[in-house]
This record gives sequence, structure tokens and C-alpha cells, in this order.
Amino acid sequence: MADTSDTRTPAQIEADIKRRREVLAETLDEIGVRVHPQTIVGDAKAKVVAHIDHTVGRAYVQVNRVVSEVRAQFVDEEGSPRLERVVPVALVAVGVVGLFALGSRRRRKG
Repeated sequence: MADTSDTRTPAQIEADIKRRREVLAETLDEIGVRVHPQTIVGDAKAKVVAHIDHTVGRAYVQVNRVVSEVRAQFVDEEGSPRLERVVPVALVAVGVVGLFALGSRRRRKG
């Protein structure tokens, strides 16, 4: 059989009960704050913001990687432009802009 004798005095038992009630009151207060609608909404917003920050950070890294790869195509290791690649791209860009300019000019006249 289990020993059920208690060697504490009534004053000690009352003090233990008082401490336990205070701990339970604190716990109930914490639960009340956690389940409050404003707290729940705030936590949800924080999670969304954290997810967006994470997604934006990943996108930034990806864009930075692509820009670095493109830059490597048009600049050599010393930082000077590779004219054999820059000149053809510039000519194509000028041609495309010229075609757009001619196309918009013809639409205005018509």
C-alpha cells in the first residue's frame, strides 16, 4: 500500500495551495492571451510576413545568380566588356527599337 501520511503542517499545506493557485492563475492568464483573437491574428500576420520575407529572399538570390551569369557572358575576368558579344547584342537591340518605332509611326498615319 502507498504511504498516505503527510508530515507537513497545516500552514505548509496552505502555503503550498496558495503557491499552486498563483501558478495556475499565471498559466490561465497566459492561455487567455494566447487564445485572444488579436494575438491569433498577430501571430498569423507574423507568419505570413516571415513567409513573404523568405520567398523574397529566395527570389533575390535567384535574380542575383541570373544577373551574375548574364554579366559573365558580356564581361571578362578583368571587368572589361567582351566586344565580340556586346556589339551584336547592341545591334539587335537597336534594330528591334527601330522596328517598333517604324511600326508605331505607321499606325499613327493610318
